[in-house]
Amino acid sequence: MTVDGTAPEFNAAFRTQFEQLLRWRRDVRTFRSDPLPEGSIEQLVEIASLAPSVGYSQPWRFVTVSDPERRKVIRTAFEDANRDALEGYDGERKQLYARLKLAGLDQAPEQLAVFTDHGTPRGLGLGRQTMPEMLDYSTVNAIHTFWLAARAEGIGAGWLSILDPARVTKALNVPENWSLTAYLCVGYPAEESERPKLEQVGWEEKAAESKTILRR
Repeated sequence: MTVDGTAPEFNAAFRTQFEQLLRWRRDVRTFRSDPLPEGSIEQLVEIASLAPSVGYSQPWRFVTVSDPERRKVIRTAFEDANRDALEGYDGERKQLYARLKLAGLDQAPEQLAVFTDHGTPRGLGLGRQTMPEMLDYSTVNAIHTFWLAARAEGIGAGWLSILDPARVTKALNVPENWSLTAYLCVGYPAEESERPKLEQVGWEEKAAESKTILRR
């Protein structure tokens, strides 16, 4: 909102830059070890909290993970889950999976677990009696907002989903009504590309927009 209370106008140059931001966001898998400037995570979480949430519940909970022992538990949980996932593929697909670098756990200076607080009283249940999963979707909105804000600062994030949520929750000693939504590795990217890594290596192709719209 501008000083006089009117909504700002986003011109063509801004819209072009916004599209570039989306295209260059990327799920980062390799990081530089450089530390982030002090206060960066807090600033990004503040921006992430501008995301929409069902009933204005704001159920996201960001947990920074810096303790070496807790990180070790997360690393082991990833290794176990990654090994199990590898066994779910055969032939060339299995070989390709084995070559993928799916974790930035050894390089990224920051690790961030993002939980959804299913016990929050905020919002008084508005909008989620019939769709309680809206709490989780709200947290995903905040994660995406965090991701874009980070990219705008030249910072990258990698979403690590090859984990047992129960083991992560136990390792981080969070309230039992919190559920893990994402585990993020955060830092400066070691390499940059507009194309998704999985598209580059031939794992999957970009879906045609015509396949994602259904008209009735």
